[in-house]
Amino acid sequence: MNTVDSVKPVNTPGPARPSQPAAPERNFASASVPRHLARGAIGFGLIIGSIALVPVIGPVALLAAAPALVVFRGCPTCWLVGLAQTVSRGRLERQCADGACTLTKAHPAAKSAR
Repeated sequence: MNTVDSVKPVNTPGPARPSQPAAPERNFASASVPRHLARGAIGFGLIIGSIALVPVIGPVALLAAAPALVVFRGCPTCWLVGLAQTVSRGRLERQCADGACTLTKAHPAAKSAR
């Protein structure tokens, strides 16, 4: 007969662990809004061009969509998130306390420090 003893975790005193690990901050923003819009025009142009050229060149034309992923830094949704980050840069700041984060307007002194 095989018996398995259940192992109980040992409660050791120490620092409290957060219930949820902190998510890494993703930054898809560009240096400026015109630069970000230029990246979008190039990316969407590559995707539209690759789809439009399928009847002329064939499925090989879809390979032009691959560089669009590099320009978008992932996908069109990533580009849209980056656009929002680029537009709001310096206007909003995230403040986290006790496991809850909120967005507030940035203080004028914080803008000049950047």
